[in-house]
Amino acid sequence: MELSSDLQAVEAMLMQYFDGLHRADIALLDKIFDPQARLYAPGVRRSKAQWLELVAHRPVPAQIGDPFAYRVLSIELCGMQAIAKVACPLLGQHFIDFLSLLKEEGRWRIMAKQYADNPYMPRN
Repeated sequence: MELSSDLQAVEAMLMQYFDGLHRADIALLDKIFDPQARLYAPGVRRSKAQWLELVAHRPVPAQIGDPFAYRVLSIELCGMQAIAKVACPLLGQHFIDFLSLLKEEGRWRIMAKQYADNPYMPRN
């Protein structure tokens, strides 16, 4: 039963992640990321605060007509840790994110985000 409830909790958090990206809701994104979370892309290293600042000042996908087409591609659970692979098409790019999650104090949080544009998708 615990595995099923943990999977549901991770899936629900990923939906919050998608919603936060789509609406550029930095309060929501801040809540689901660990305070010490780091973000990584090829040639890029950011703290959560640096990333949230960028999200706050870039175009808002929901306001510019980007479709809500985010998808969970896979979730692997192993006790109190998980890895999620998600598709995040936004702002003319097709990002694939690998999210590392931990369950601490009964709550799942994103500890690290590794992301890059999917080279196999056509550019908008």
